[in-house]
Amino acid sequence: MKKLIKITQIKSGIGYHRSQKGTLKALGISKMHQSVEKEASPSVLGMVNKIRHLLKVEEVSK
Repeated sequence: MKKLIKITQIKSGIGYHRSQKGTLKALGISKMHQSVEKEASPSVLGMVNKIRHLLKVEEVSK
C-alpha cells in the first residue's frame, strides 16, 4: 500500500527565490491554504523538504 501525504500551503511564496515558487507549482499548489494529496515518493519528499517552511504536511490514513 502506498503512503499518502496531505500537503497544505500555510505561508506565501512571495519574497522567496524563484526555484521555491517553482517547487510549489510542481507540487500542484497555486493558492494559499490549498491542499493536495501526493504519494510519499522520494522525489515528492525532497520537494517538500526544500520548501518545508511554506508547508504543513500530514499523513493521510485511508
